[in-house]
Amino acid sequence: MLYLRIMNIEQEIKQTKPFENSHQKAMVNLIYTSNHIKAKVNKHLKQYGITSKQYNVLRILKGAGKPISTSAIKQRLIDRMSDASRIVDRLVQKNLVERVTCGNDRRLVDVTLSQDGLLLLNNIQDKKEDLNNLLKNLSAKEANQLSDLLDKLRG
Repeated sequence: MLYLRIMNIEQEIKQTKPFENSHQKAMVNLIYTSNHIKAKVNKHLKQYGITSKQYNVLRILKGAGKPISTSAIKQRLIDRMSDASRIVDRLVQKNLVERVTCGNDRRLVDVTLSQDGLLLLNNIQDKKEDLNNLLKNLSAKEANQLSDLLDKLRG
């Protein structure tokens, strides 16, 4: 039988005193785990030459299925504090997205996924198991429960 040793948050951060209460422990654990997952995602995406914020924009554009404005991208970002315009600029430099003149108002510019951007997303998708393995210690039911709890927390 394979035994998986899971360290609790106190062990991970080498805490010697107990938390004040369970809410404080949950908050520290949430922040620590979030940073842990972000670091692993960033490491995975680095091999493709993009950041997690750039990946987020590429996925937004693919999901939109049509050119959309930078402000629409900003509304959909996971990290709302990100500078969507700057991220798009970097993606344009990498030829992963293109700016196109808006059909309704020629003064406006929309952003769309380029062929190179779509190819990159498909390459990343082919290796999706690497990202899915970040949550391998959770069953599908537990992953859904965690997602529901996180939704409730933001409620």
